[in-house]
Amino acid sequence: MVNFLWVGMFLCAVVAALYNLIIQHDTNTFNLIVEAIFKNAQTAVDISLGLIGILSFWLGVLKLVEDTGLSAKISQKLAPLFKVIMKDIPENSPAISTVVLNMAANFLGLDNAATPMGLKAMEQLQEHNKQKDTASDAQILFMILNASSVTLIPITIFMYRAQMGALRPTEVFIPILLATSVSTLVGFFCIAVKQKINLCHPVLIKFFGGMIALIALIAGGFYFLSSEKRLAVSAGVGNIILILLISAVLCLCIKKKVRCYEAFVEGAKEGFGVAIRILPYLLAMLVAIGVFRASGILDTLIDWVKSLCALIGADGRFADALPTALMKPLSGSGARAMMIETMQNHGANSFAAFTASVIQGSTETTFYVLTVYFGAVNISKTRYALKYALISDFAGIIAAILLSYLFYAE
Repeated sequence: MVNFLWVGMFLCAVVAALYNLIIQHDTNTFNLIVEAIFKNAQTAVDISLGLIGILSFWLGVLKLVEDTGLSAKISQKLAPLFKVIMKDIPENSPAISTVVLNMAANFLGLDNAATPMGLKAMEQLQEHNKQKDTASDAQILFMILNASSVTLIPITIFMYRAQMGALRPTEVFIPILLATSVSTLVGFFCIAVKQKINLCHPVLIKFFGGMIALIALIAGGFYFLSSEKRLAVSAGVGNIILILLISAVLCLCIKKKVRCYEAFVEGAKEGFGVAIRILPYLLAMLVAIGVFRASGILDTLIDWVKSLCALIGADGRFADALPTALMKPLSGSGARAMMIETMQNHGANSFAAFTASVIQGSTETTFYVLTVYFGAVNISKTRYALKYALISDFAGIIAAILLSYLFYAE
């Protein structure tokens, strides 16, 4: 799918350039495409190298989180919930604990740990699957929760916003938290109805009731603030949580007698390697998107959406962030490149960049998660997994757009 999109953007750009050349006798589109290739190639390198310091720091912190056993503690708290919602899996199955560890890693933003745990969990769930080529209810539920999982601190989005020059990189913290919560809740409740999970179970009422109450409290509190105060408070809360989280982890390291400095350095060493590894993917997608925009096709599509909004009397500013929304379910690297490209063209502090950032954090890459997780255990029949995952994505993206209008200050 990603390969098709990548090639498609290049070929569409070439067709548009040839059309302008043959019909309008205009060679300028070719010039713009070549300029976009060189400009975005350099941008990809600048971004990747600029991320090394921030990335290394947070990988060092996350290593401390792992070594203190914080993720294991969170998994213990979540275990009773998964025993209820995965009713076909025996309580003593190791799959339950692995699933919980995966969700805890996602919650803390430990992507490097979350994926291996997720693959292991899918393999263990497959052991209880009677039809080996068909996804079980438990596997579908697990996939949906992974594709819409709530991340407490969207570190990568903060990093890219800082790198692109946003004045307050963490001001999207609360909107992202609310949008991704909506995505997760919608996905879960759709699956609960489909799988006939008892939503009146005390454990579910306690967990999801608390989650809904927290979302309502946060949303209600911010609703009564002015736009400027919403952003200031969101950035302030995000910064406070980051500092308190780091402090708490360090205190826990002291309590657990973890050698903080050595562990931090060990984790931080991965930063350079990760930054270099993402360079080819970022380069490929940024260049393709730059070429696509230079051809005029992307801007034309956005203008159509804005015109449609104008006809029905709606605010069409969100259309500038739609490329990120359209790419998000298909490709994580593509959506990230779209977000960066939006910041480049409209400014890191613009409404379009703000909305694209919130959309980027509202949900996961559905097709990637589905392909990797089900492909790992040779499942070819995914049943209703994709449909409900896309419903979850749609809910998260709509929530992200609405929350951007609510929070963003001119």
